[in-house]
Amino acid sequence: MRNTLLLFILFGVHTFSFAQKKENETAIRKVLDQQVSAWNRGDLEEFMKSYWKSDSILFIGSKITSGWDSTLVRYKRSYPNVAAMGKLRFEILRMDSISSDSYLVTGKFFLTREKDNPKGIFTLLFKKKNGNWLIVYDHTS
Repeated sequence: MRNTLLLFILFGVHTFSFAQKKENETAIRKVLDQQVSAWNRGDLEEFMKSYWKSDSILFIGSKITSGWDSTLVRYKRSYPNVAAMGKLRFEILRMDSISSDSYLVTGKFFLTREKDNPKGIFTLLFKKKNGNWLIVYDHTS
C-alpha cells in the first residue's frame, strides 16, 4: 500500500512537471511568434517588447551591446527600414529548461530580402519576469 501511494505521488509530480514544461515552452514560442510578426511588420519597438527592459540585458552579435535602450538603437542602426529588415523566420532547434523560471532557446534565423538572404544561429536566455517570459541574453551570429 505504501509503495503504491509513493508511486502515485511520483507519477503525479512527474505529470505536473511535464505539463508545466509544456506550458512554459508554448508561452516562449508565443513570444517568439510575436517577435517574428512585429519584425515582419517593420515594428522594432514591438519586436523589442520580447526583451527585458533593463540595463542588464546583453546582446552579442558582431559586438557586445548592454542594455535595452542600446539594443534598440543597435537594431535601428542595423535595420533602418522595412527593406533592410526583410522577412524573418525562426527555426527552433531546442528549448532547455534551466530552472523553473529560465529557459535556454537555440535556433536558426532566416531573413528574406530583395538583395540577399542572411541567416544565422542564436541562443536566447529567457527568464520569467513578473509572469512574462522575456529575453535577458541574446547571442546571435
